[in-house]
Amino acid sequence: MQPQRTSVENDLRHLLNEWDPIGVADEVQDEYDCMLAPMLQRLRGGADETAIGEFLQHEVEEHFGLDPLGARPEAMASRVIAWWTAVGRRR
Repeated sequence: MQPQRTSVENDLRHLLNEWDPIGVADEVQDEYDCMLAPMLQRLRGGADETAIGEFLQHEVEEHFGLDPLGARPEAMASRVIAWWTAVGRRR
């Protein structure tokens, strides 16, 4: 049984599925869940756009085995930081 997800986790999952660097999100909604906890930990610890971009690049390259340039991790990092800033304002 999968643990209950928070709205923050669900929002981040949605962002990751929109990004979909390996092109499977339409069939596999939880493909990027392996990145949720590590990314939220970084965000809660004050990670900036550069740190999130480096994390995403590492995941794309090392975990998923893809060329990170095509995935544009820096653009996704910008979206994540913008989302995180907005979430913080709602709290």
